[in-house]
Amino acid sequence: MRDSLPRSLSGEERLHLTLQIISDKKAQNIVGLDMRHLNYLLCDYFVVATTESDRQAQAIADALLEQLKVVEGKHFSYRMEGYETGKWILVDMGDIVVHLLQPELRAYYRLEELWGDAKSISYA
Repeated sequence: MRDSLPRSLSGEERLHLTLQIISDKKAQNIVGLDMRHLNYLLCDYFVVATTESDRQAQAIADALLEQLKVVEGKHFSYRMEGYETGKWILVDMGDIVVHLLQPELRAYYRLEELWGDAKSISYA
């Protein structure tokens, strides 16, 4: 029973859980970008995923916050932008920034290319 108590996750544990939640909600082309060696001051990891609709993106964002709260017991200073339209939802979890984009926006902005020097962490 002790394992079910809320606890703080390390950045890598939070990243793994984030990738799993996004995958469970059927996002596509999920990619993690390790920003740590770039000395990027705003976060340690980017996660980019393609969603097929605004509802799917919103469901993924909701699941992220809900499941992380269950595991960690609180929502630190998580922020979210773009939730209302769902075309591009950004979830800022401090050490991880998640980008949930619909296909046309992902193709247009090509975030993986913009941060091409970051180490890629592929996920199913």
